[in-house]
Amino acid sequence: MNALFHLKWASAAAGLLVAFGVQATPVNVNTADMQAIADALPGIGPAKAKAIIDYRTQHGPFKVKEDLANVPGIGAATLEKIKGDVLLQESGAKSAPATKK
Repeated sequence: MNALFHLKWASAAAGLLVAFGVQATPVNVNTADMQAIADALPGIGPAKAKAIIDYRTQHGPFKVKEDLANVPGIGAATLEKIKGDVLLQESGAKSAPATKK
């Protein structure tokens, strides 16, 4: 199979996902746990999700989405990819389940 076939197939699959309304759920990076962040944000895996939580723990909640660029491993390109899926306050976002201490 050639590269053109794969490109056409990938484009068709992406179109179907959009057509059927499959979208990522925005995530509140000020309350979400590592797994919720990694699942919701494109290009963010467990290591970067942990870095987001570590930064949040040390510096307090993110006030603007652009604050995420201060997290080690998140640059301008990554920030642009994830901005649409980032929430800073509750509004139908995935967040960490409450835990008892």
